[in-house]
Amino acid sequence: MQEEKILFIKTEMFLLITGLNEQVTPTWGRMNAHQMIEHLTDFFNVSVEKIVFPLMIPQEHLPKYRQFLYNETPFRENTKAPAGVLGDNPLPIRTATFTDAKNILQETVENFFLYFKSHPGKTTMHPAFGMLTFDEWIMLHYKHVQHHLRQFRAIA
Repeated sequence: MQEEKILFIKTEMFLLITGLNEQVTPTWGRMNAHQMIEHLTDFFNVSVEKIVFPLMIPQEHLPKYRQFLYNETPFRENTKAPAGVLGDNPLPIRTATFTDAKNILQETVENFFLYFKSHPGKTTMHPAFGMLTFDEWIMLHYKHVQHHLRQFRAIA
């Protein structure tokens, strides 16, 4: 199962993103497609400590949050990040073009795999799920990417 998730993140995700039109209206949320791609990039950067957040939920909630990683339950529509990670409004667009944003996401995903290959056994902090291993990040990235691809109707 983990290999299927890795394949999705490395390959299938980009096939689906390639077909995204920048003008597509999301089925929920405030981000546009360009902002969503940059958001995914940021999320991969959190996993390799290029963006660092402390744990932002009470320690006693970690078991329940982490249990979510290990099941097939998807994120609900309009799932909110912990306060202090993302505000109510999307971040402004930072890349010149939608194509640039997609290319940077691809480079960032490649960097994610290289990072954990060169740091075997490394754990890094997620602000709601705590310290995660490579395998746990794969589970979370898979759910997170699918959530946003559903948001923009790239998958059902």
